[in-house]
Order: sequence, then C-alpha cells, then structure tokens
Amino acid sequence: MDLDSLSSASSLQALAKLLSDAPGDDDDDDEQGPRCSVSAMTPGSIGPVKKETCGTSEVKSENRKTIWNTEEVPEGSEFDDIWDPREQPEYEILFKQQVGTEDVFFGMSRKDPSTACCEDMVIKIKLPETKVSDITLDIQDKVLDLRTPQKKLLLHLPCPVDSKNGKARFLSEEEILEVTLRMTREFDFINFA
Repeated sequence: MDLDSLSSASSLQALAKLLSDAPGDDDDDDEQGPRCSVSAMTPGSIGPVKKETCGTSEVKSENRKTIWNTEEVPEGSEFDDIWDPREQPEYEILFKQQVGTEDVFFGMSRKDPSTACCEDMVIKIKLPETKVSDITLDIQDKVLDLRTPQKKLLLHLPCPVDSKNGKARFLSEEEILEVTLRMTREFDFINFA
C-alpha cells in the first residue's frame, strides 16, 4: 500500500471503520458521516460515532447539588470577597535570610542573594490612621487575610509559610504592620545543606 492510496476519502473511511469500537455494526453506514469529499472529513470523523443526548447532562461529582468540582476552584478563593468596598492598603514583600561572617566573607555555605536561599518572608503593610485593636489578621499556609475598618488585604503568598509560628508587630510611628513568616518549601535541605 503506497502513500497516495491512503490519502483518498474512501481509504480514510475504511480506516475509521477498522478503528471503530462497535463491531458488527456494518449496516449503520449513515452514522459514519459524509463520505463524498475530503473537505468534509475531520479528525472527529474517525473512530466511534458519538450520539448526542437531548437535555441530559452527566454530573461527574458524587454530590448532585454541586455545580463544580473542587479541583476547578483555585486555591485560596474561599477568602475572596469582591463585594467588600474597603480599599486595599499598600504592601511590600521582602525576603530575609540569616547570614554570618562565614557566609559573607568566606562563602563557606552555598547561600546566595536569591530568594531560594531565604528563610523568612517579611510583609510590610501600610495602615494609616489605624489602631492596633482594629486589626484582624488571619494567616493560612498560602494566604494572608488582613481586615481593618477602612482597609482589606487578601494576599496570596508566593510560597507556603508556617502559619502557626509567625510574628507581627505594629510600628506606630510609621503606621506599618510588619508580618514575619517562616517559609516552608519543599527541598529546603538542598538549599541549606
């Protein structure tokens, strides 16, 4: 069989019939689709014929009341509140690492100035005209949620953090809340070995 004989529409239809999953359905040739021209042939024409059902939809989830799968919802979106009119404060994310003289002068460890070698994440949030008692702070593994009467910040963190062992302090002169969080990344033993 040469290449020219495979390019005709009838050869492709014969190949589609061979690849069909429905054995013994040789009489139902009308369901295979058009056979007369090559332009009507599409990749969907090859293989078993899909029969469309009218008005029935398949629910993949076990719970029929859900309208989406949990895999389709982005992580941290349960904290999103688009109807909240409070404005977002200015913030800055900094990375901090502990270095000693052996790191700076001798280069004895494998640390470099990149964020891959940093241990802590410091988030500085500007909160003008705010008292410490008005601040509500909730930290999850990948989300920081800060609420005050005037401001609201929902921050998806760039990497996972240890949400149980963080530190926060309010610098009243600068009106800045400084949150220090220890990063928990996979393969940290590679960076700090």
